[in-house]
Amino acid sequence: MQQLAGGQFFGETTKTLLLNGLTVTDTVYTHDKVDWHYHEHAYFTFILQGCVKEINKTETLTCTPGSLLFHNWQEPHYNLKAPVYTRGFHIEIEDRWMKQFLENTTLEGNRCISDPSVKLLFHKMFCESAMSDKESAIGIESLLLQAFSHLYLTSNNTGAHKPKWVNVIREILHDGYNDNISLTTLAGETGIHPAHLCRDFSKYFGCNISAYIRMLKVQRSFALLPLKKYSLANISYECGFADQSHFIKCFKMYTGLRPLAYRKLLH
Repeated sequence: MQQLAGGQFFGETTKTLLLNGLTVTDTVYTHDKVDWHYHEHAYFTFILQGCVKEINKTETLTCTPGSLLFHNWQEPHYNLKAPVYTRGFHIEIEDRWMKQFLENTTLEGNRCISDPSVKLLFHKMFCESAMSDKESAIGIESLLLQAFSHLYLTSNNTGAHKPKWVNVIREILHDGYNDNISLTTLAGETGIHPAHLCRDFSKYFGCNISAYIRMLKVQRSFALLPLKKYSLANISYECGFADQSHFIKCFKMYTGLRPLAYRKLLH
């Protein structure tokens, strides 16, 4: 089985940034199939465009724009790419960086990360890398530490004693959220009092309910913004925003960019 060295991916890497124990790469995937392999370092993959399937020992993951994966260095996997332009943003993490900056990390194996707060942090890391100025390094490092901190804090609240309603709420919001979702509906689906739901939601999700829903909507737009056939009005409607103005406002709030600026950055 092939081991890939730091900064090496199957495809055409268009940009590489070597930071203090981090390797940041932007890669266009050119192989329809990549056989079983593993990487020298642990790393995150944030899909920017296209579609790729990742198959590991336990599951098959279909990754579209906005998908975020973590791979530990020793974990084997293989990939199947859809016949479309597909591009990924990677941050590889050397062991020395982990030891220097992290006291604790619960990330092991291959893991798909669904938390929109963390995904938006990786979106910001991509934007920082595109700037390629002297502030990019500290920007990426600080955002990565924020991501690890958020993952660590939420993982501490999602162990064996996690209430059953947490997964129910997550499934509702990720799979069926819309403009008509209400506190009464969520409370009814979980069988808990609305006040209790509001009080404990941020403990398990890292923010309040309205912010979480907005982040999910912004996250959904990542899959559509690379496609020029979709206007901002189309995207606003598809992602459940009240109108284009509301979409632009929320997108900038959570990413730091206007949607058209991000589309320009991609192309």
